[in-house]
Amino acid sequence: MDYDAIRSGLQQAVPFNGYLGLEVLEVGDGFGVVRLPEGEHLRNHVGSQHAGALFSVAEAASGVAMVGAFADHIRTVTPLVKSAEIRYQKIALGPITASARLAEPPGAVLERVQREGRSEFRVQVDLADASGTKVAEVVVSWVARRVG
Repeated sequence: MDYDAIRSGLQQAVPFNGYLGLEVLEVGDGFGVVRLPEGEHLRNHVGSQHAGALFSVAEAASGVAMVGAFADHIRTVTPLVKSAEIRYQKIALGPITASARLAEPPGAVLERVQREGRSEFRVQVDLADASGTKVAEVVVSWVARRVG
């Protein structure tokens, strides 16, 4: 699997993520890492990263993990976000890195899609500042449906 090509394509696939300046750092089989830069346009009233920007980088990282998991099946599986829950833990200053991983092996999800026509799965995302301090955690619930 050419994850570098996928990473490059994802960088341009979602215009909103480009507006925020999100950078796809890694993509692999069921995991993804996305960076939220520091920027005046991303700050809130107290000078830290805006809650919406933190949510956006987490959702983007979950999507990268999902694409990495289903890259070989992207034409036969349609994934959609069902819900998300975020827990803010610390003030988020500076660039933030969102690291996402499917909560179960991608093969198990694909097997359910093939057997039942759909599958729900979760992606766990941890957000950390430049020092590695966790500033938030997110669980994104996805539904994958078989195309056709």
